[in-house]
Amino acid sequence: MPAEQILSNAQLVTADRVFLGSLVLRDGVIVDLAEGRSQLPQAQDVGGDFLLPGLVELHTDNLEKHMTPRPGVDWPSTSAVLSHDAQIIAAGITTVFDAVSIGDVNPKGNRMQKLPAMLNAIASAQEAGLTRAEHRLHLRCELCHPDTLSVFRDLVENPLVQLVSVMDHSPGQRQFVLQSKYREYYMGKYHLDEATMDAFVVLQMANSKTYSDRYRAAIVEHCLARGLSVASHDDATLAHVEESARYGMNIAEFPTTLEAARGCRQLGMKVLMGAPNVVRGGSHSGNVAAAGLAAEGLLDILSSDYYPASLLPAAFALAAQDNDCDLPQAIQMISLAPAHAAGLRDRGEIALGLRADLVQARAQGGLPVVQQVWRQAKRVF
Repeated sequence: MPAEQILSNAQLVTADRVFLGSLVLRDGVIVDLAEGRSQLPQAQDVGGDFLLPGLVELHTDNLEKHMTPRPGVDWPSTSAVLSHDAQIIAAGITTVFDAVSIGDVNPKGNRMQKLPAMLNAIASAQEAGLTRAEHRLHLRCELCHPDTLSVFRDLVENPLVQLVSVMDHSPGQRQFVLQSKYREYYMGKYHLDEATMDAFVVLQMANSKTYSDRYRAAIVEHCLARGLSVASHDDATLAHVEESARYGMNIAEFPTTLEAARGCRQLGMKVLMGAPNVVRGGSHSGNVAAAGLAAEGLLDILSSDYYPASLLPAAFALAAQDNDCDLPQAIQMISLAPAHAAGLRDRGEIALGLRADLVQARAQGGLPVVQQVWRQAKRVF
């Protein structure tokens, strides 16, 4: 990597405007930015493409698809991490919080057994310099699983852990207020027959009553004592939001109603919604649409969730819709806002002194196509 790089003739997307300009990168950070093209012969011409801050992803379970590409198939863990990493960086994501699930809501699943291999593979691949994105860990804690608290205590000391979310996916709760929707989702996803589903519903409801409140309190208390960011999940009512705020949570993942999103804004919680929700035009679960929250000024952060390549197109789509969100504001939702929500102040924006995590993207018929990616001024895609 050269000691100094100059990127010129770029549509720079900063926190508040878009303009044709140039960047100077040195020692992994942005040391100068100016309007207009650089006249220096060593400057790299990016052809008028957009130059964006590297994307920051707080919640993706994409790694699980590579660990288990088909039911019953366990892929070698390091290979799975590198395949996942390649998808992440190709989407323009330079900082990713890999969401690993503690507590299995799949009656046929083996997520819990795979956790040690997943965490070890992420850490070892990153330590060996094999990953192109920077990987951190997001522990997703399913509160209605009997073993969640003990496994959380084992994993939370991992130095890569920086974000924790708490959730209850039992029937009648939050995302699945209607048991009919719960049955439809799980029977379709896991191919359960009626009898198996009946037994699963009874078990999940009993476990929620026994464990959820106690585990939520214990996990959040531990996180706040360690300075970790904590997120709620699927808040559906103002009471849910008020409970999350009382616990000191600063991120609300996927609130399911307009009422909950408004409550989050009033109580200072950042609202995170799924980028696939924007790209597809609505929630696959029938909950409130992310674009609708953006139109109300209630959307702060986008997450690619289950589809890494959705993040950048969703931001461009929001900027093109009838709302008060322009392109700089939409890009903040996938860069600066998630970085700050996770306590990262050294990235997420094209600004002097910040990390040179950058994405060159070209708009093709309204679709942003990633051309190059730099992480700390090193080209990684």
